[in-house]
Amino acid sequence: MNQSFERTAMLIGQEGLALLQNKKVLVLGVGGVGSFVVEALARAGVGHIALCDHDEVDITNLNRQIHATMATVGQIKAEAMKDRILSINPELKVTVYPYLYNEESADRIVEPDVDYVVDAIDMVTSKLHLAQYCESRHIPLIASMGTGNKMNPTMFEVSDIYKTSVCPLAKVMRTQLRKRGVKKLKVVYSKEQPLKPLVFGTGEKDENPGEFKRRGTPGSISFVPSVAGLIIASEVIKDMLYDQSI
Repeated sequence: MNQSFERTAMLIGQEGLALLQNKKVLVLGVGGVGSFVVEALARAGVGHIALCDHDEVDITNLNRQIHATMATVGQIKAEAMKDRILSINPELKVTVYPYLYNEESADRIVEPDVDYVVDAIDMVTSKLHLAQYCESRHIPLIASMGTGNKMNPTMFEVSDIYKTSVCPLAKVMRTQLRKRGVKKLKVVYSKEQPLKPLVFGTGEKDENPGEFKRRGTPGSISFVPSVAGLIIASEVIKDMLYDQSI
Protein backbone atom coordinates (compact mmCIF):
# COMPACT_ATOMS: atom_id res chain seq x y z
CA MET A 1 0.00 0.00 0.00
CA ASN A 2 1.20 3.52 -0.84
CA GLN A 3 2.07 5.09 2.52
CA SER A 4 0.48 8.35 1.37
CA PHE A 5 -2.93 6.75 1.80
CA GLU A 6 -2.46 4.72 4.98
CA ARG A 7 -4.64 7.12 7.04
CA THR A 8 -7.37 6.80 4.42
CA ALA A 9 -7.06 3.01 4.55
CA MET A 10 -7.83 3.17 8.26
CA LEU A 11 -11.30 4.38 7.26
CA ILE A 12 -12.08 2.52 4.04
CA GLY A 13 -9.66 -0.42 4.10
CA GLN A 14 -7.25 -1.58 1.42
CA GLU A 15 -10.15 -2.90 -0.63
CA GLY A 16 -11.66 0.56 -0.65
CA LEU A 17 -8.38 2.08 -1.73
CA ALA A 18 -8.04 -0.45 -4.52
CA LEU A 19 -11.56 0.32 -5.69
CA LEU A 20 -10.86 4.07 -5.83
CA GLN A 21 -7.58 3.44 -7.62
CA ASN A 22 -9.57 1.83 -10.44
CA LYS A 23 -12.10 4.64 -10.80
CA LYS A 24 -12.17 7.50 -13.29
CA VAL A 25 -13.85 10.77 -12.33
CA LEU A 26 -14.45 13.62 -14.76
CA VAL A 27 -14.59 17.13 -13.30
CA LEU A 28 -15.97 19.82 -15.59
CA GLY A 29 -15.03 23.31 -14.45
CA VAL A 30 -11.81 23.69 -12.47
CA GLY A 31 -12.59 26.92 -10.65
CA GLY A 32 -13.51 27.80 -7.08
CA VAL A 33 -15.61 24.67 -6.60
CA GLY A 34 -14.02 22.31 -9.10
CA SER A 35 -10.40 22.82 -8.04
CA PHE A 36 -11.24 21.71 -4.50
CA VAL A 37 -13.18 18.72 -5.83
CA VAL A 38 -10.15 17.64 -7.85
CA GLU A 39 -7.69 18.08 -4.99
CA ALA A 40 -9.86 16.09 -2.58
CA LEU A 41 -10.32 13.28 -5.10
CA ALA A 42 -6.58 13.10 -5.70
CA ARG A 43 -5.79 13.03 -1.98
CA ALA A 44 -8.44 10.33 -1.43
CA GLY A 45 -6.73 7.98 -3.90
CA VAL A 46 -8.87 8.13 -7.05
CA GLY A 47 -6.69 6.64 -9.78
CA HIS A 48 -7.78 8.58 -12.88
CA ILE A 49 -9.04 12.17 -12.89
CA ALA A 50 -10.12 13.96 -16.06
CA LEU A 51 -10.18 17.75 -16.05
CA CYS A 52 -12.20 19.93 -18.41
CA ASP A 53 -11.71 23.70 -18.44
CA HIS A 54 -10.74 26.03 -21.27
CA ASP A 55 -10.19 29.08 -19.08
CA GLU A 56 -6.89 30.53 -17.81
CA VAL A 57 -5.96 31.29 -14.21
CA ASP A 58 -6.69 34.97 -13.62
CA ILE A 59 -5.36 37.15 -10.83
CA THR A 60 -8.93 37.51 -9.55
CA ASN A 61 -8.99 33.74 -8.93
CA LEU A 62 -6.40 34.00 -6.15
CA ASN A 63 -9.06 34.52 -3.48
CA ARG A 64 -10.73 31.13 -3.89
CA GLN A 65 -9.16 28.66 -6.37
CA ILE A 66 -6.65 26.19 -4.95
CA HIS A 67 -4.42 26.05 -8.03
CA ALA A 68 -4.32 29.84 -8.38
CA THR A 69 -1.00 31.39 -7.32
CA MET A 70 1.07 34.23 -8.72
CA ALA A 71 3.12 31.53 -10.45
CA THR A 72 0.13 30.01 -12.26
CA VAL A 73 -1.62 33.20 -13.42
CA GLY A 74 -2.02 32.94 -17.19
CA GLN A 75 -1.85 29.14 -17.29
CA ILE A 76 -4.75 26.98 -18.49
CA LYS A 77 -6.61 26.04 -15.30
CA ALA A 78 -6.83 22.35 -16.16
CA GLU A 79 -3.08 22.21 -16.83
CA ALA A 80 -2.26 24.05 -13.59
CA MET A 81 -4.49 21.65 -11.68
CA LYS A 82 -2.86 18.67 -13.37
CA ASP A 83 0.59 19.83 -12.26
CA ARG A 84 -0.64 20.34 -8.72
CA ILE A 85 -2.26 16.92 -8.24
CA LEU A 86 0.67 15.12 -9.87
CA SER A 87 2.90 16.78 -7.28
CA ILE A 88 0.65 15.15 -4.66
CA ASN A 89 0.44 11.72 -6.31
CA PRO A 90 2.86 11.15 -9.22
CA GLU A 91 1.16 7.80 -9.96
CA LEU A 92 -2.15 9.48 -10.69
CA LYS A 93 -3.47 9.29 -14.25
CA VAL A 94 -4.67 12.71 -15.41
CA THR A 95 -6.47 13.55 -18.64
CA VAL A 96 -6.90 17.19 -19.66
CA TYR A 97 -9.58 18.61 -21.94
CA PRO A 98 -8.62 22.30 -22.34
CA TYR A 99 -11.78 23.32 -24.12
CA LEU A 100 -15.38 24.28 -23.49
CA TYR A 101 -18.02 21.65 -22.73
CA ASN A 102 -21.06 21.94 -24.99
CA GLU A 103 -23.20 19.82 -27.29
CA GLU A 104 -20.44 19.63 -29.90
CA SER A 105 -17.66 18.58 -27.51
CA ALA A 106 -19.66 16.30 -25.19
CA ASP A 107 -18.74 13.00 -26.84
CA ARG A 108 -15.02 13.85 -26.78
CA ILE A 109 -15.07 14.80 -23.10
CA VAL A 110 -17.50 12.36 -21.44
CA GLU A 111 -15.81 9.17 -22.58
CA PRO A 112 -17.43 5.73 -22.10
CA ASP A 113 -14.98 4.68 -19.37
CA VAL A 114 -15.88 7.46 -16.93
CA ASP A 115 -17.33 6.24 -13.61
CA TYR A 116 -18.60 9.55 -12.21
CA VAL A 117 -19.05 13.11 -13.50
CA VAL A 118 -18.86 16.34 -11.50
CA ASP A 119 -20.51 19.47 -12.87
CA ALA A 120 -18.74 22.58 -11.57
CA ILE A 121 -19.51 24.57 -14.72
CA ASP A 122 -20.65 28.21 -14.65
CA MET A 123 -22.69 28.22 -17.87
CA VAL A 124 -26.32 27.19 -17.40
CA THR A 125 -26.70 25.94 -20.98
CA SER A 126 -23.74 23.60 -20.49
CA LYS A 127 -25.08 22.40 -17.13
CA LEU A 128 -28.45 21.59 -18.67
CA HIS A 129 -26.92 19.70 -21.58
CA LEU A 130 -24.61 17.74 -19.27
CA ALA A 131 -27.53 16.70 -17.04
CA GLN A 132 -29.46 15.42 -20.07
CA TYR A 133 -26.38 13.74 -21.51
CA CYS A 134 -25.48 11.85 -18.34
CA GLU A 135 -29.04 10.80 -17.52
CA SER A 136 -29.55 9.40 -21.02
CA ARG A 137 -26.37 7.34 -20.66
CA HIS A 138 -26.90 6.36 -17.00
CA ILE A 139 -23.68 8.07 -15.88
CA PRO A 140 -23.63 9.18 -12.22
CA LEU A 141 -23.55 12.97 -12.00
CA ILE A 142 -23.45 15.52 -9.19
CA ALA A 143 -23.78 19.23 -9.89
CA SER A 144 -22.79 22.35 -8.00
CA MET A 145 -25.36 25.09 -7.75
CA GLY A 146 -24.52 28.73 -7.04
CA THR A 147 -21.77 29.60 -4.55
CA GLY A 148 -21.31 33.26 -5.46
CA ASN A 149 -22.60 36.08 -3.24
CA LYS A 150 -22.62 33.71 -0.25
CA MET A 151 -20.84 33.97 3.13
CA ASN A 152 -22.13 31.02 5.16
CA PRO A 153 -20.59 27.65 4.21
CA THR A 154 -22.66 25.82 6.83
CA MET A 155 -25.83 26.23 4.77
CA PHE A 156 -24.91 23.80 1.99
CA GLU A 157 -27.09 20.74 1.52
CA VAL A 158 -27.02 17.66 -0.71
CA SER A 159 -30.34 17.04 -2.40
CA ASP A 160 -32.14 16.27 -5.62
CA ILE A 161 -32.61 19.33 -7.81
CA TYR A 162 -36.39 19.11 -7.47
CA LYS A 163 -36.17 19.38 -3.68
CA THR A 164 -34.05 22.54 -3.66
CA SER A 165 -35.11 26.00 -2.57
CA VAL A 166 -33.74 29.55 -2.20
CA CYS A 167 -30.83 29.14 -4.67
CA PRO A 168 -31.55 31.22 -7.83
CA LEU A 169 -29.48 28.92 -10.06
CA ALA A 170 -31.29 25.85 -8.75
CA LYS A 171 -34.61 27.51 -9.57
CA VAL A 172 -33.57 28.03 -13.20
CA MET A 173 -32.21 24.49 -13.38
CA ARG A 174 -35.41 22.98 -11.97
CA THR A 175 -37.56 24.75 -14.52
CA GLN A 176 -35.38 23.97 -17.52
CA LEU A 177 -34.62 20.35 -16.56
CA ARG A 178 -38.32 19.66 -16.10
CA LYS A 179 -38.95 20.98 -19.63
CA ARG A 180 -36.22 18.67 -20.92
CA GLY A 181 -37.64 15.61 -19.17
CA VAL A 182 -34.69 15.11 -16.79
CA LYS A 183 -36.15 13.21 -13.85
CA LYS A 184 -33.44 13.67 -11.22
CA LEU A 185 -30.13 15.36 -10.54
CA LYS A 186 -28.03 15.16 -7.40
CA VAL A 187 -26.83 18.63 -6.40
CA VAL A 188 -25.01 20.56 -3.71
CA TYR A 189 -26.75 23.87 -3.06
CA SER A 190 -26.97 26.58 -0.41
CA LYS A 191 -30.09 27.75 1.41
CA GLU A 192 -28.38 31.04 2.20
CA GLN A 193 -30.05 34.08 0.64
CA PRO A 194 -27.54 35.60 -1.80
CA LEU A 195 -25.98 38.86 -0.74
CA LYS A 196 -26.02 41.89 -3.00
CA PRO A 197 -22.46 42.54 -4.19
CA LEU A 198 -21.16 46.05 -3.64
CA VAL A 199 -19.99 46.40 -7.24
CA PHE A 200 -21.89 45.02 -10.22
CA GLY A 201 -20.42 44.19 -13.59
CA THR A 202 -22.43 45.15 -16.66
CA GLY A 203 -23.93 42.37 -18.73
CA GLU A 204 -25.15 42.73 -22.28
CA LYS A 205 -28.54 41.42 -23.28
CA ASP A 206 -28.67 37.91 -24.63
CA GLU A 207 -28.32 37.73 -28.39
CA ASN A 208 -29.92 34.30 -28.27
CA PRO A 209 -33.06 34.07 -26.08
CA GLY A 210 -32.26 30.39 -25.44
CA GLU A 211 -28.96 31.25 -23.79
CA PHE A 212 -28.63 31.96 -20.07
CA LYS A 213 -25.82 34.39 -19.31
CA ARG A 214 -24.60 35.88 -16.06
CA ARG A 215 -25.62 39.48 -15.44
CA GLY A 216 -22.55 40.92 -13.74
CA THR A 217 -19.84 39.21 -11.74
CA PRO A 218 -20.83 37.72 -8.36
CA GLY A 219 -18.79 38.30 -5.25
CA SER A 220 -16.88 35.38 -3.76
CA ILE A 221 -14.76 34.44 -0.78
CA SER A 222 -12.28 31.70 0.03
CA PHE A 223 -14.35 29.53 2.36
CA VAL A 224 -17.64 29.08 0.46
CA PRO A 225 -16.90 27.50 -2.97
CA SER A 226 -14.15 25.44 -1.34
CA VAL A 227 -16.62 23.87 1.09
CA ALA A 228 -19.05 23.09 -1.73
CA GLY A 229 -16.20 21.39 -3.60
CA LEU A 230 -15.22 19.28 -0.61
CA ILE A 231 -18.83 18.23 -0.04
CA ILE A 232 -19.10 17.19 -3.68
CA ALA A 233 -15.87 15.18 -3.45
CA SER A 234 -17.17 13.41 -0.34
CA GLU A 235 -20.38 12.43 -2.15
CA VAL A 236 -18.45 11.11 -5.14
CA ILE A 237 -16.11 9.04 -2.95
CA LYS A 238 -18.93 7.63 -0.81
CA ASP A 239 -21.08 6.78 -3.83
CA MET A 240 -18.21 4.96 -5.55
CA LEU A 241 -17.35 3.05 -2.40
CA TYR A 242 -20.82 2.06 -1.28
CA ASP A 243 -23.20 2.25 -4.26
CA GLN A 244 -22.95 -1.11 -6.00
CA SER A 245 -24.43 0.29 -9.21
CA ILE A 246 -21.41 2.55 -9.82
